[in-house]
Amino acid sequence: MNGAQWLVKAAVASGIEYCFANPGTTEIPLVAALAGESSLKPVLSLFEGVCTGAADGYGRIKGRPAMTLTHLGPGFANGIANLHNARRANTPIVNVIGDHAAWHVNYDPPLASDINALAGTVSGWVRTSRSANALGEDLHSAVRAAWQPAGQIASLILPMDLQAHEVSHTATLPTVQAPRRRFDGQRVEAVATALRNGQRLVFIVGDEGLSEAGLLAAGRLAQLPGVKLFAETFPRLSLRGGGLPDLDRLPYFPEVAIAELAHYDRVVCAGVPEPISYFGYEGIASRLAETDRLLPLAEVGDDVSGALAALAEALDAPACEPAPMSITLPADADALTPHSIGSVLAAALPAGSIVSVEGGTCGYPFFTASARAERHRVMTNTGGAIGQGLPVGFGAALAEPGTPVFCLQSDGSAQYTIQTLWSIAREQLPVVILIAANHRYAILQNELRRFGVTEFGPQALALTELDRPRVDWKALAQGYGVPACTVTNNGELHRALSQAKASRGPFLIEMSL
Repeated sequence: MNGAQWLVKAAVASGIEYCFANPGTTEIPLVAALAGESSLKPVLSLFEGVCTGAADGYGRIKGRPAMTLTHLGPGFANGIANLHNARRANTPIVNVIGDHAAWHVNYDPPLASDINALAGTVSGWVRTSRSANALGEDLHSAVRAAWQPAGQIASLILPMDLQAHEVSHTATLPTVQAPRRRFDGQRVEAVATALRNGQRLVFIVGDEGLSEAGLLAAGRLAQLPGVKLFAETFPRLSLRGGGLPDLDRLPYFPEVAIAELAHYDRVVCAGVPEPISYFGYEGIASRLAETDRLLPLAEVGDDVSGALAALAEALDAPACEPAPMSITLPADADALTPHSIGSVLAAALPAGSIVSVEGGTCGYPFFTASARAERHRVMTNTGGAIGQGLPVGFGAALAEPGTPVFCLQSDGSAQYTIQTLWSIAREQLPVVILIAANHRYAILQNELRRFGVTEFGPQALALTELDRPRVDWKALAQGYGVPACTVTNNGELHRALSQAKASRGPFLIEMSL
């Protein structure tokens, strides 16, 4: 047995199910080892950002790490943007990064780079393997580092010569235990005391506080006087619909969020870090609430839902009634708008489905409408690095085979990782991609308006519009092996969604706005 085979056996023993891969020459021994192990499925992608985004989506849904395999520093660098999002989502991921043979790298070959520095930008744990005998233990350590209550990214750098060396002995690897979450009862009592003393509290809930147990507890707390609850602006995974209490997202723009939070005496952080504006704007505070107004209930990685439930019990909060589920559909003949798309999609969701949202055009309207849909899960872009939506949906579909996945995607951001269509088609997954085709970077145009630009001249349009030439989404999808159609009104969208769901396979819908 060589080092690569030992590492693969260790991955299987550690519970790794998928390896999202874009390998090169320095990973050839590992590719050969994967070919001989049926319990660890390799999934090829055409771009490393698809691999890392898919591992993120898998981890959010499955709750345990997948593995990525990338080629040297430049290959890993191609995946960093979606690893940034995964880091912000606290998703457990194990990266295996091939490196030059130890005896070759000192010659400074063309692809040599500081992989350790690159990995360190997004990883909580980085190690370079030093012996073939230790490869199994190294992989096992990476899994343990990644799979903890507050998940993180672990990156193992793997020289090519160690992969090929024979292993003289192997250790018995202990089972990697599922992480256990806890909460601090003193923090629960501190929040309860603040409410008993008449303080008005606004909660920002994230992490697993947006699970069923967390939402039901939040619904109880919402019945109390002087209490308001928001979900964090970009949740990693939020359960929605099916009669569950509706925690809408904290507004994105800082002045709106600051105004909302200012109505309350204290801001309770339940599974979220300190709330900070996405960008800095002159004259607007970066902190959405002053630090002396923050009241911690649970940290990221804690048993957030348990803390919310304990608080509801301590305050004897009443039970909440099931939320209404009726959705008013727009007229079939009316042209598509972001709000009508949100309503039509929400009404079409099957129970148990997953929605990956990327883009401002339709994301917020859908999230609002989704409170009345069948019970489903929503993933958002936690770190703001563009190109997450399609790969995360792809990984989620592999995490739960057969579960319908919907990617609600803006057209500009879809192009960053459009190669995902090929991987979805190759695996024949039930993923429906909905492209909001307004042929512009709408968020940039909104920011220009906020900056004071009232008229867009040729240069501003050249940097924010995507219509010269317009992307032919049907042709592009079909070129990757995904059936596609274009819709222009609500009735056409409804029928296209019905067709896509019935197909039980990949389908792309271009929504012309």
